[in-house]
Amino acid sequence: MTYNTKEIMEMDHNYGAHNYHPLEVVISSAEGIWVTDPEGKKYIDMLSAYSAVNHGHRHPKIIKALKDQADVLTLTSRAFFNDKWPVFAKTLADFTGKEMVLPMNTGAEAVETAIKTMRKWGYTVKGVEKNKAEIIVFDENFHGRTTTIVSFSNDPVARDHYGPFTPGFKSVPYSDLKAVENAINENTVGILVEPIQGEAGVVIPEEGFLKGLSELCKKHNVLLAADEIQTGFGRTGKKFCYEYDEIEPDIIIMGKALGGGVFPVSAVAANKDVLGVFEPGSHGSTFGGNPLGCAVAIAAIEVLTEEELVKKSYEVGKYFVEQLVAMKSDKIDIIRGKGLLIGVVLKKEAGKARKYTTELKNRGILCKETHDWIIRFAPPLTITKSEVDYSMNIIREVLV
Repeated sequence: MTYNTKEIMEMDHNYGAHNYHPLEVVISSAEGIWVTDPEGKKYIDMLSAYSAVNHGHRHPKIIKALKDQADVLTLTSRAFFNDKWPVFAKTLADFTGKEMVLPMNTGAEAVETAIKTMRKWGYTVKGVEKNKAEIIVFDENFHGRTTTIVSFSNDPVARDHYGPFTPGFKSVPYSDLKAVENAINENTVGILVEPIQGEAGVVIPEEGFLKGLSELCKKHNVLLAADEIQTGFGRTGKKFCYEYDEIEPDIIIMGKALGGGVFPVSAVAANKDVLGVFEPGSHGSTFGGNPLGCAVAIAAIEVLTEEELVKKSYEVGKYFVEQLVAMKSDKIDIIRGKGLLIGVVLKKEAGKARKYTTELKNRGILCKETHDWIIRFAPPLTITKSEVDYSMNIIREVLV
């Protein structure tokens, strides 16, 4: 049985929990940068499932890896060895330049893994007094929606009615090195940071901020954990966004695009002196490191390299921003971004972003508002300059 757009949205409303507020469009098929609704109307995907579809929808090599692996082995748990997890571990370790990898499934799980890593390292290596460990985070952060993670969010929608909250976190203003240094004490075990705050509206810190964080961490014997779940794997025009500051975080947190847009795969990478704190039974996941996900992730990393998607993201992203700036729209306050992670901040008098994302949808471009006044453009890294030109004709109709 097939359903039309109206029927599907009604079914969603009647049977699904109302924890999202999606645009009124149904996607029933996709390929590359294009998606199609049940009635056959095509749209350009300018959200990429919040940067999980960096490689484009249904990339042939990634889909083949998924199908081929599904034909032979899908799940073993980590109770046994399988022949794909070690290959994935080596592939990702080589890609990140780290010595060890710990696999999970979702980005939130990877963040929780990083938190546990920093705390355990703090107690067993740094020598922090039991149950006193503190991790510094940043105002307006978004790292997921587990109970622990929302404990250090300052978004009331994410926090309200979910307490009591997990202690052990200090939140300071983003891009404020002085505030970070003032927050560090003998119990500080880690700093958790987004190189760009995506959900906050593509907020880019001042130049040198990450480098300053790295120096503070070295000075005070604190671990630096970079949450690259949304910014990683070429999204910002580098393999990882922290590379712009020429630093090497102690922990790299990854997810979204690691699964090639077809399977949930996440991981934490670090050197042995950090991830080596875990022993059998101290942390894990039944599906973490499953053969199906590993085969997909290996293919996703290979595609990223073979098709030079990082370079394309940098070049096409720069071109996209230039075209947006050249619009000279009276509705726009500022445009910010790196690579193909772009935020268009509207002036308050222009009205909320939802009406513009709705109108863009009506004209064939799918993007999403964030924080009411910001439109985020984050197409697959496979988008071409000519496809940007096509998109800009529609964007101008709506925003100029």
